[in-house]
Amino acid sequence: MSIVLYRIDDRLIHGQVVIGWGRPLGAEFIVLVDPEVSGSEWEQDLYRMAVPRSVDIIFADVEEARRRLPEWQADRRRGILLTGTVAAMAAVCRNGAGIPKINLGGIHHRPGRRQRLPYVFLTDDEYRTLMDLQQQGPKITAQDVPTAKAVGLDDLA
Repeated sequence: MSIVLYRIDDRLIHGQVVIGWGRPLGAEFIVLVDPEVSGSEWEQDLYRMAVPRSVDIIFADVEEARRRLPEWQADRRRGILLTGTVAAMAAVCRNGAGIPKINLGGIHHRPGRRQRLPYVFLTDDEYRTLMDLQQQGPKITAQDVPTAKAVGLDDLA
């Protein structure tokens, strides 16, 4: 079935991803793309505890994710690819990479970001990066949970 959700969420793996998205989508694996987590066994152990045993979790940095993306897209199981930053998702999805849609989940306040939705804060550079990425193919929408209405990227300007 391949990857059924590409999501940017700075909290990475948490209940909203595992229960809110993973269960309804029938996710059988999660790819967590984060350079710090991919290099830390301790952090990986923490994230493994948040995921049911029936769901495989793969930890990768951006380069490995870019290299292995076709493999994950061809996987017969249903998967989620998750990054914590706009930059990481843009790097993984360079030139569209056959990705139909990207979901903006929780991207929280930090200096320089402004609120676009109650759960999405972006700098102008992050917004431009997303617009450029959308020009390469994937439709980008913000949606915190599957039951909420998706908000188009243009509406976040």
